[in-house]
Amino acid sequence: MNIFVSSLSFRARREDLEKLFAPFGEVSSARIITDKVTHRSKGYGFVEMSEEDGLKAIEALNGSEHMGRTINVAAATSERTPRPAPAAPAEGPVE
Repeated sequence: MNIFVSSLSFRARREDLEKLFAPFGEVSSARIITDKVTHRSKGYGFVEMSEEDGLKAIEALNGSEHMGRTINVAAATSERTPRPAPAAPAEGPVE
């Protein structure tokens, strides 16, 4: 099960997510989403664990406090809004 975790502290790291979810079962993976340019946290991430353990974790952790912030925890949806393709560079006269 893929779990979406938002409103994370910008100081939170992958290891913090693993520790937070570990009491509910084995964590397959945990990741914090970062900005591609600055490499700073965007304040949300994803945790993978079994369906049964994930449902327990969602119920227990949604609305709880972590690192001074109230976090939101929910089943991740697979729907993504596609990004528009970048515009082709304009070609001018070659000098």
